[in-house]
Amino acid sequence: MAGNGRHQDITSTLVADVTFVVLDVETTGASPAAAALTEVAALLVRDQEHLASFQSLVDARVPVPAYITDITGISEEMVRGAPGPAEVAQELVRFSQGAVIVGHNVGFDLSFLNAALAAGGFPPMDGPVLDTLRLARRLVRKEVPDCKLATLASTLGLRHQPSHRSLDDVLATVDLLYLLIERAGGSDSVSLRDLL
Repeated sequence: MAGNGRHQDITSTLVADVTFVVLDVETTGASPAAAALTEVAALLVRDQEHLASFQSLVDARVPVPAYITDITGISEEMVRGAPGPAEVAQELVRFSQGAVIVGHNVGFDLSFLNAALAAGGFPPMDGPVLDTLRLARRLVRKEVPDCKLATLASTLGLRHQPSHRSLDDVLATVDLLYLLIERAGGSDSVSLRDLL
């Protein structure tokens, strides 16, 4: 998603007509300076329709700590021989071309993806970014104990529940995104600018 000024052109578009790429990553730790990707997934969606999916394990090329395996179920053996971080991140950039980037606490995901891209000599992901964590804090904070994805999915009765695996977490984030859009006024009346 090269920065070409197109973001401004689409912000007045009604949400029903916007293509979102909802993404999630799993990693070996909390900081891209000391950890790496182990899994990436994304869905292209428009007006609640799933258009395409992307999912890949990633050979982190660093040890996968036991506590990460306990949380995610992803082990070093699972990722060994998978594509490397830069390759997977570049595939995701191609997959998401022209879509609005969405994630729950999306800054975390983008920090790892952009670190992988930088390590491969590629430019960072660029484009409008919508964080469902920030949107949830704005629209449903008073209804939930906290705004963690698992809490929101459980408390708000979302169809998909996150599991610390990328595709499950993406599906839950898609559910959350469209629930929040409805709370904001509905996809036929809310513009991308309203959400951003």
